Amino acid sequence: MRGRRRFRTAVAAATAALLCAGASAGCSSGAPERAAPSRTATPAPVPTPTSLWDTSPASVAAVGDSLTRAFDACSLLADCPEASWATGTDPGVNSLALRLLGPERVAGHSWNLARTGARMAELPEQMAAAAARKPELVTVLMGANDACRPTPDLMTPVADFRASFASALARLRAGAPKAQVYVASVPDLKRLWATGRLDAAGLRIWELGVCGSMLADAADLGPAAERRRATVSERVVAYNGALAEVCAGDERCRYDGGAVHGFRFGAGQLSPWDRFHPSRDGQARLAELAYRRITER
Repeated sequence: MRGRRRFRTAVAAATAALLCAGASAGCSSGAPERAAPSRTATPAPVPTPTSLWDTSPASVAAVGDSLTRAFDACSLLADCPEASWATGTDPGVNSLALRLLGPERVAGHSWNLARTGARMAELPEQMAAAAARKPELVTVLMGANDACRPTPDLMTPVADFRASFASALARLRAGAPKAQVYVASVPDLKRLWATGRLDAAGLRIWELGVCGSMLADAADLGPAAERRRATVSERVVAYNGALAEVCAGDERCRYDGGAVHGFRFGAGQLSPWDRFHPSRDGQARLAELAYRRITER
């Protein structure tokens, strides 16, 4: 435990120094930049029968990883669930649960069961925990950690990823057969690299070990580095294909059609502490995308 505290203290000190060196974006007090949605073509969402989909669910359970825990959105190396896109209470984010349930009901009728660092293999257990709450809607945003490994060869195989997701839906159906499921696509990690690599302070922060498979040697534009990034990017696309395919087999599941993957996160939507996780503004954009898909008729 002492070693972990020393590590966290060292990372905090190093990151704080980098953020405030020169004209770093992390020291700016201006309003965050808002990026336009990507024009990149994304798979068309598979329609869910209108008769089976309620656009106003009365309770929400969220499963996933650090993106749903709003890690590094409010402070360094810490979850900030109040800023979560899915179940947060921060009115500035205006989470999905706030939009669907209202501020009076969000605390008692939404649950954030995500865990920072989780990979797809953990989703069946999270789904079982969600099913026990009997929610009317479950949100899923999972997969970035399966691609963000120290090296590409350690990424989760696509077949294993698909099997875990299918098992997770089965666990949910066993306990909550009528729960609706919103599945967000895995973000475009290569686009995050392309955005963050232009920030010298961000490059040095990434050297501390953020998503090594994609972000290691972030300034290297040589052929080997580009092939490595392409391999990770292709794996993310394959993960999203698996999410879409499995979701399409469940009549109460809606995939986002690649909306999160296609969104162009700008500097204002990325955490000033790690230039990788969504900032509060980034969390708000995730909430918007989810609400738009869930309330489609």
